[in-house]
Amino acid sequence: MFLRRRLPLIAASGVLLGALAGPRPVHAGDAAAGADVFRSECSECHSIRQGRNKKGPSLFGIVGRHAGALPDYHYSEALQRADWTWTPEKLRWYLAQPARQANPGTKMKYDGLDDAEQRDDLISFLGTVR
Repeated sequence: MFLRRRLPLIAASGVLLGALAGPRPVHAGDAAAGADVFRSECSECHSIRQGRNKKGPSLFGIVGRHAGALPDYHYSEALQRADWTWTPEKLRWYLAQPARQANPGTKMKYDGLDDAEQRDDLISFLGTVR
């Protein structure tokens, strides 16, 4: 997984495109790899099925949703008071640290995801779950 972002792009004609294509977006992620990250890091407590809550709320449509907004899930007061929208940038910030540090008083018990590439992959995957 580490090497795929470091390899140059080669066109069918064999022309090196990496330099011509410009830099890749800083936060580009691999949604397929992100599905694996979701299974290993999130699926015990969260579902990606709409309306299917587990210990945590469904993450269906999480990207672009206001925090604490699902009507059929009982959020902690801390998350209900959080005045933010789950943008890719906010998810990246939130997932990079323990949940209780990001949102003191939350019910979520998660130590954070240290690997920036895995965070980007996960966020890319969550962006497809609509």
